[in-house]
Amino acid sequence: MEKEHILSQYMPLAAAPIIAKWIDYFQCEFKISKGRATKLGDYRHPYKASGHKISVNNNLNAYAFLVTTVHEFAHLLTWNDHKNKVKPHGNEWKHNFKRMMVPFLEKEIFPEDVKKAIVNYLNNPSAASCTDLKLSRALKKYDVLADVSRLEELPLHAIFSIKDGRQFKKGEKLRKRYRCQCLDNGNIYLFNPLAEVMLAATGT
Repeated sequence: MEKEHILSQYMPLAAAPIIAKWIDYFQCEFKISKGRATKLGDYRHPYKASGHKISVNNNLNAYAFLVTTVHEFAHLLTWNDHKNKVKPHGNEWKHNFKRMMVPFLEKEIFPEDVKKAIVNYLNNPSAASCTDLKLSRALKKYDVLADVSRLEELPLHAIFSIKDGRQFKKGEKLRKRYRCQCLDNGNIYLFNPLAEVMLAATGT
């Protein structure tokens, strides 16, 4: 029960008992980590005396935390089935992710827009992983953001800053990313549309 109680602080209440059972069944070390800029979660397969290890960032909203958790458990199941003989987000992983997502979809745990994005993602074999842009966008709608905007929401030529204090001017979108100029050094950087930024002023 203690495990369920802790998990319920980070994910929807109805999902916690299922994840708690998975942790016990797979004898997995499950860690709630500080937010990491480069990844939402992580899976490490058994090595020598250690067993399965999964970590998920503590700063995710409840739905993103759950999707990331299922994502990592799908890696665990895929490793159990195939070891390292298949691609990390190949058909085998996708099949397991789909299977493991079923109980949460059946319990209607996700809001309709997130559920639709998950179902669309699962039916799209060309998507590499659940960092699919449409799914990420649906999940980020439930973030609690203070004075923070997503880059795609800002007007063209808006001036914005990022966490390290550098300022940029938003430019045109090139395929999937925005071309932005750093006002500190003049260099050009490409930004994900969902990058969280702070609006400084509107340029001309």
